[in-house]
Amino acid sequence: MTGNELTTPDLTDAPAVTGERADLLAALAQSRHFLRLTTRDLTDEQAAQRTTASELCLGGLIKHVTMVERSWAGLILDGPSAMGDATTMTEADWARWADQFRMLPGETLAGLLAAYAEVARRTDELVATLPDLDAAQPLPKAPWFEAGARWSARRVLMQIAAETAQHAGHADIIRESLDGAKSMG
Repeated sequence: MTGNELTTPDLTDAPAVTGERADLLAALAQSRHFLRLTTRDLTDEQAAQRTTASELCLGGLIKHVTMVERSWAGLILDGPSAMGDATTMTEADWARWADQFRMLPGETLAGLLAAYAEVARRTDELVATLPDLDAAQPLPKAPWFEAGARWSARRVLMQIAAETAQHAGHADIIRESLDGAKSMG
């Protein structure tokens, strides 16, 4: 085993969910699956390689989506402080932000996938146990968010699924440019 094989999460201890929550979990699982699928059978060097004009690499996308999902779930639980105030970010903060899109020395694809699996597990647990999907939090300050907007937990979870699906598409292009492998088709 190389450490980056795809595995199905063990949900035997997860609470049984139905209806809307089951649909949210299914959407999250599908988006995550296609993103992880793009990394199958890759070495760390391949996962770190840029194959397009973009700064993105497959390992960096896994790292970014992990951070994004962790931040959005944090918003549900802790409010906007979990995501920080983008309007106060310094040049050094933006440089650290850019680092999440690439694999840094010492990072491995297996390590990034393990961190992603743990964040996904915690988000899935949140979906299953959150008392109220209508509970809303204000969005943090950022030029890309409407000032004063509040999002329900439901909308945040849909955002996680949508963003993951979008990045799975990016990853598919990167992987096809790397070695011709496709996730679908």
